[in-house]
Amino acid sequence: MLRGILAASRPLSWVNTAVPFALTYLLAQGGVTVELVVGFIFFLVPYNIAMYGINDVFDYESDIVNPRKGGVEGAVLPKTMHRPLLVASAVTVIPFALYLFAVGTWASGAALALALFAVVAYSAPPLRFKEVPVLDSVTSSAHFTLPAVVGALIGGGSIGGSLGVALVAFFLWGMASHALGAVQDVQSDRAGGLHSVATELGARVTTRAAGIFYLAAAVLCFVLPSPGWAVGLLGVGYVANTLRFWNVTDETSAAVNRAWKVFLWLNYLTGAVVTIAVLASVVL
Repeated sequence: MLRGILAASRPLSWVNTAVPFALTYLLAQGGVTVELVVGFIFFLVPYNIAMYGINDVFDYESDIVNPRKGGVEGAVLPKTMHRPLLVASAVTVIPFALYLFAVGTWASGAALALALFAVVAYSAPPLRFKEVPVLDSVTSSAHFTLPAVVGALIGGGSIGGSLGVALVAFFLWGMASHALGAVQDVQSDRAGGLHSVATELGARVTTRAAGIFYLAAAVLCFVLPSPGWAVGLLGVGYVANTLRFWNVTDETSAAVNRAWKVFLWLNYLTGAVVTIAVLASVVL
């Protein structure tokens, strides 16, 4: 059961929520504290158990016909595991969230509450934002951007200047990434009766839109202080990776999984550059 719950939480993607929290916290506070450690652990594991676990429970019908599910890109757990998965989502999230609410500010508490709302509203009925085209990409991006917002605000910090620009770029990256991921699932989502930005707009339009959002995010990185230019160059890599499927069709949309696999590795490379840059700025 534990292995199933952890598999559902997508361990390969844990860093995408935990590291943004930690980096913005360090930029705002400049040191390691109990709040940093607790928040990092929360956004590393419990937050992902809830985010992906709730999604897997309510997407079961489409996931069982999706050939890319059942591995690092998403577990397909039997229905007997759905209740334990939802229970685990609540049990692991609540203690950490209560602590972060208690030690934070009103602003960080609002951001955390919005993050938890987005986690539930994205997948669970009756809201199910993931089936509202465009709102699905906005909500998915919020899953990753809001932990960074919490990190910046929880110690009484503020968001503005370069950090604000970086967060906007991060949000655009998140929207593009969701759209790209939705393209590869067009056929399985339609087979499961699900709607998404890609099923509604079509694979080609959605892929091109993702490329444009990646480009906008990369351009914003170039205006950031050094080494923002390095992150911008890596951002151009996301653009190239996406737009090589410029003429994809709904019938060939599953081939975009090749771009998705490259995307997963680009995340680690880009994340490493950003992490090193932030740590260097804090230490120096």
